[in-house]
Amino acid sequence: MLKNKQNAPTKPEWSLDERDPVVIQSLLPLWEWLYDNYFRVETSGWNHILPDETVLFVGTHNGGFAAPDMLMMIYDWFRRYGVERPIYALTDSKVWQGFPPLAQLASKIGAITAHPKMAITALRSGASLLLYPGGAQDIFRPHSQRHQIYFSGRKAFIKLALREQVPIVPLISVGAHDTLIVLTDCYKILQQLKSLGINWPFGIDLEVFPIYLGLPWGLAIGPLPNIPLPVKIHTRICPKIVFERYGSEAASDRSYVNACYELVINKMQQELDCLVKSSQAS
Repeated sequence: MLKNKQNAPTKPEWSLDERDPVVIQSLLPLWEWLYDNYFRVETSGWNHILPDETVLFVGTHNGGFAAPDMLMMIYDWFRRYGVERPIYALTDSKVWQGFPPLAQLASKIGAITAHPKMAITALRSGASLLLYPGGAQDIFRPHSQRHQIYFSGRKAFIKLALREQVPIVPLISVGAHDTLIVLTDCYKILQQLKSLGINWPFGIDLEVFPIYLGLPWGLAIGPLPNIPLPVKIHTRICPKIVFERYGSEAASDRSYVNACYELVINKMQQELDCLVKSSQAS
């Protein structure tokens, strides 16, 4: 029997045109409640951004696939600038496999696939861009590493900033990693089993396979969707990082890209250390 194509879930186009201000506006009341009551978010540092400036936000991921610090940051943007002013967030499309309705919703909010051409198109349209270089390895890093900047050596965001000549604005947060307690990562063990012919669980290789405590599963194994615990989140928008050189030549200089990457990592770690200390003192 042929399936009804009209009733079948469709895959998101992951294009800039998918973004829908009407859908975003309809979600603002829920977002506001989560921001003010569930996570009790404090955000500082908006003074580092000019009202009409296009920037590349670079953050460290926390809290599993729910990524509450990222979602609250997007809401904060809309609260300050309105739903008509676009900001796009890069996402790994593999994460959404098996969840077409959620993927469609994400694309309506402004999620686009993490591809250089897509990122360049977003920046050249005049929109700001939000990305988390560490990906799944970052959001599922063990709880013992919750106060460490971890980008897994991925430097594509540096090349993007250099080619498009946009400043990097680091984002850091405290609390979001406590919404999901990651105990350890079994990825290396799963890789060994795969070499023996055992299929990859869920059919998706995200370079991470955590064991964690959280809702709704209690003790869970694997990169499953989760409901974040209601933990207070403090996010800080850090001062812009402006490099000495820009352009295609700078982006093609491996040594220079590496130096810029280390600069960003070190500055973000310093900012995160300060935020941790201030959060613990309050």
